[in-house]
Amino acid sequence: MDEEIKKSLEILRNGGTILYPTDTIWGIGCDAANEKAVEKIFQIKQRDDSKSMIILLANEGMLPAYINNVPEQAWELIECSDKPLTLVLQGARNVAKNLIASDGSIGIRITKDEFCKRLIERHRKPIVSTSANISGEQSPQNFSEIAETIKTNVDYVVDLRREEKDKKLPSQIIQLGEKGEIKILRK
Repeated sequence: MDEEIKKSLEILRNGGTILYPTDTIWGIGCDAANEKAVEKIFQIKQRDDSKSMIILLANEGMLPAYINNVPEQAWELIECSDKPLTLVLQGARNVAKNLIASDGSIGIRITKDEFCKRLIERHRKPIVSTSANISGEQSPQNFSEIAETIKTNVDYVVDLRREEKDKKLPSQIIQLGEKGEIKILRK
């Protein structure tokens, strides 16, 4: 795993994209602060850049660096969640502008995956995570279902957990409003 983290870090730091396993489905990622790298992901996915992507953090302690005012409910949901959870929060900051939705929000997941945690800790900032598929197509549930066009268009494919065949699911998504409103976007 250490060698894969080292190779991935080199790609991220040079503005590249990676295809990597997460605590949910395989993701396409880059440095969340690099606007040109984020644009590459939109191109790989053939996705309209008005659709935002999420970022992964290594731990909840990183949240205040990327959200102006973290709502109290966010801390409670993170603490109570027993499965992967993406929170859509207002007041995004310190990330590439093309990651922030038009309403100023961003999706954030605290990863529980060991590879992702260690990669983000070593990178010292969040990474983008978006499903490894062409926009509008079915999200692959394991590495073998990822289209060749995705594999060949990223700058690096992480050589971990490729043989796993179990079906992975995307995270639950909950949006928190500035006044405490809670909206479940995906169960």
